[in-house]
Amino acid sequence: MTLSRNQPHRAIETSNAPAPVGPYSQAVVWGDLVLASGQIPLDPATGQRVSDEIETQVQQVLANLSAVLEAAGSSLDSVLKTTVFLTDLALFPKVNALYAEAFNGDPAPARSTVEVSALPLGALVEIEAIARIPAAP
Repeated sequence: MTLSRNQPHRAIETSNAPAPVGPYSQAVVWGDLVLASGQIPLDPATGQRVSDEIETQVQQVLANLSAVLEAAGSSLDSVLKTTVFLTDLALFPKVNALYAEAFNGDPAPARSTVEVSALPLGALVEIEAIARIPAAP
């Protein structure tokens, strides 16, 4: 698909993922691409952080990301690129193990992982993604 700068884009909103904590969309669809905003470990029903444990946080982040992608007509299987933000790179092995379970297709998405000084609402991890919307069969 050829995309032009003038092609319209649309916002994605789902109650199956946390509402944005600022002036941004959960995701934007442009052509057959989904640009998903970073997801942090918030329970969609309560808006509260799920845990202080990194494993529980990663599982919630991936569930939230999956919900946003599904609302856009995509899935974790269609992710092309992720960026993982961690408040402590020492957490990387635990995060990487759960990430590998979620993104177990071939090829794996491209990825960047960076340490940051802080994330919203005291989160330890945030993941954003770019995915494609598969063509209808």
